[in-house]
Amino acid sequence: MSLATDAADKPTLYKRIRADIEKRILTGEWPPGHRIPFEHELVARYGCSRMTVNKALSELAQADLIERRRRAGSFVRRPQHQSAVLKIADMRAEITALGRTYGYELIGRKLRAATAADRERLGVKKAGKVVAISCRHSADNVPFAVEDRLIDLSSVPDAATADFSREPPGSWLLHHVPWTEAEHTISAIIADDRTAEALDIAVGAPCLVIDRYTWRSARTITAVRLLYPGDSHRLVARFKGG
Repeated sequence: MSLATDAADKPTLYKRIRADIEKRILTGEWPPGHRIPFEHELVARYGCSRMTVNKALSELAQADLIERRRRAGSFVRRPQHQSAVLKIADMRAEITALGRTYGYELIGRKLRAATAADRERLGVKKAGKVVAISCRHSADNVPFAVEDRLIDLSSVPDAATADFSREPPGSWLLHHVPWTEAEHTISAIIADDRTAEALDIAVGAPCLVIDRYTWRSARTITAVRLLYPGDSHRLVARFKGG
């Protein structure tokens, strides 16, 4: 093979290496914290130079998908950016940390083409598919929160086949999909008939609302609305001066 052909092939090869690793990360095959094969292992696997592997890994690091540690290797990146008011907590862990028994019920799950309202909520323009999920979390058999979530399948294709009847979507996403940025909006509403029934509260009772949006780089992962009974929840944030 000529040097000219080698030079022409290299960009294609490093992009293929990057795409292969990115697919394993985005599908959850390699979850947050998973160690990427060492450079010499990737060199042997793809039959290329270390420079080609290094270029692929460098671009993945720039995209916030992996982090590179000197001498330790490269790892699927764990979430770094969290809200100043709230962390993205696993609902099961949050409830068990209170010393209460966690319960979960899937109310509804639908795979569909994204509607105009879905695209607006997710902040995306292109047509695609989403998973729409409604579920309820309980503590000691008492409704703790209801969840209304959209997952963008162009960012998280494996969500289409995930069994959300067994595992809450928030827990599944935290364990399978790395995120780099999140936004919380906190508000209050008065419970309508549907919310009152789901939370076992009176119609017209106050509810705490948390709307959360999560991204990986510039790609939307999920949008979720969490509704809590207002008389049994509060938010606490503590800050230190600079």
